[in-house]
Amino acid sequence: MTLYRLRESVEQIAPTVVVAFDGWVDAGGVATAVAELLATDMGQLLATFDSDALFDYRARRPTLEILDGRPAELTWPAITLHRARLEDHDTLILSGHEPDFRWQELAGDLVELAQRFGVAEWISLGAIPAAVPHTRPVTLMGTQSSPGLLRGDVQPGPTGLLRVPSAAISAIDIAVAKAGIPTLGYFAQVPHYVSGPYPAASLALLQALSRHIGTEPSAVVLRREARQLRSRLDAAAAADDDTKAYVERLEAMVDESRLPSGDDLISDIERFLRDRGTEGRQRA
Repeated sequence: MTLYRLRESVEQIAPTVVVAFDGWVDAGGVATAVAELLATDMGQLLATFDSDALFDYRARRPTLEILDGRPAELTWPAITLHRARLEDHDTLILSGHEPDFRWQELAGDLVELAQRFGVAEWISLGAIPAAVPHTRPVTLMGTQSSPGLLRGDVQPGPTGLLRVPSAAISAIDIAVAKAGIPTLGYFAQVPHYVSGPYPAASLALLQALSRHIGTEPSAVVLRREARQLRSRLDAAAAADDDTKAYVERLEAMVDESRLPSGDDLISDIERFLRDRGTEGRQRA
């Protein structure tokens, strides 16, 4: 038994797959915002996946709507596969909540689907919190199964060996690459002091993706939201000397293309968050 059910059978022409899961490597919902834009505005539902097998509902509870005292509707966590036709290019969007269970089995099923649809390229999207200022262009880091897959000025990284807890998206990437399908990923760096959505990073991912699919989907709403958030962050920094100084320090490090030591960064972040928390309690 597979973990998926095909809803539509549509002939594909060497499609590109775009993958985004919320959770471990999707700070601020940056990557899933891109996937939702593609799937909602232009997508045709191709396949659904077995939520009962993939999710722990105690950790990721379905949303209950109560209407006038009557339990009316449940919205369950889900993973879906949509098809979008962008110009002359077929694009498949795999998105949803990061699964809790059966990662290896899901990866095997996705390899089967990729081979069935003749997938030419597999692109994962994500976002990570980083010591970067909101006043500079969003930096993207890349991964690739072989040299030359990344486009634009995105470089694979970080250099050297890095051991971190894996996300489901990475387990799937490795399985797909082992099946001989070119895989790559774009991961946006999000200022760690920003809580909630960060549309500027979603725009950066969308632009990176457009270099592969040959067209950039409409992003009018994302651009407006990015301008509005930038204005709010600028105002917040200008209103507080400590915040302004901290952002300026991050700007200097980015402009000089250097990073603080791990211990210095942790100390700075802890002090910054502690000061903001103390200030918040005093105002409350």
